[in-house]
Amino acid sequence: MDDVKKPGKIRNIAELAKIAGVSAGTVSRALADKSLVNKETRERIQALAREHGFRPNQMARRLRTQQTGVIGVVIPLGHERRQHISDPFFMTLFGYLADELTESGHDLMLSRVIPGDDEWLDRIVDSGMLDGALVIGQSNQFDVIERVAKHYRPLVVWGSYREGQVQCTVGVDNAAGGALATRRLLARGAKRLAFFGDTNGPEIAERLRGVERAIAGLSDVSLANFPTHLASDEMASQITAHLDSLAGEVDGIVCASDIIAMTTIRILHERGVTVPDDVAVTGFDDLPLAARMVPQLTTVKQDIAEGAKAMVDALRRRIAGEDAPSTVMQPELVARESA
Repeated sequence: MDDVKKPGKIRNIAELAKIAGVSAGTVSRALADKSLVNKETRERIQALAREHGFRPNQMARRLRTQQTGVIGVVIPLGHERRQHISDPFFMTLFGYLADELTESGHDLMLSRVIPGDDEWLDRIVDSGMLDGALVIGQSNQFDVIERVAKHYRPLVVWGSYREGQVQCTVGVDNAAGGALATRRLLARGAKRLAFFGDTNGPEIAERLRGVERAIAGLSDVSLANFPTHLASDEMASQITAHLDSLAGEVDGIVCASDIIAMTTIRILHERGVTVPDDVAVTGFDDLPLAARMVPQLTTVKQDIAEGAKAMVDALRRRIAGEDAPSTVMQPELVARESA
């Protein structure tokens, strides 16, 4: 039996156009599924392309459109240098961003940056590899981001909003969230409060300000502030030291993140301290894990899914040359068992 001869592989649009008996422009529009080419012709050209194993040169297409199809997702770690991309908050937000971007046909380039100078963001946005960039967290790099945002418009940041800023941010009202958590503890009768979080980042600093505002004027309520890293390899030992310092003189702990809160509850349990009867604990974020632990975590919800949609929508508008303002979401207290 004779071997069936396979169709030869086509190298370019001109060769496919010759086989199809149409112009190269018609082939290009058909492969892009443009309605300018009638459906029957589009399907015939696309079938020929599959038969001959032809895939359009993506680089050439991108040169014509002046777009790369790639969005950079950048995580700057200026003050939390040991924090990992595997951090549950990063992974949750990144997952929602990836869903939004890939569904619209974009590729992603992920960068975890430990800033060594003030040019780190310039190098990313000026690389020519991106159509736009999404920055997850401001860390202690607000001024660097602000400077770049003045000349690079397709840039959107998850973080805190400051009056008069240039950068487009999407984030929750962190001060309001800190106040919500504190009022929850006060309503339970807590008077000896502690705050666990690293205020070198603007978001967590604002959460502490919200705590301070909620107890302002309450002479019988005390507050101790304990810097607590978000890096998992330091967090537990720091919280252990904090609890040693408090020596039982605490009945309410406001934690700057759900992960800090979960770690705190675990260490309290190991010490025989009951949550919430002995010490009430609140978190911040409302990660999926918050409702699955024991006791379930009372926390402040920032709507990460809606925030991701707002970030991508703002970026699309900015890529198109429109102006997209910042978005400040309102926090919500999610009352569960820990407070």
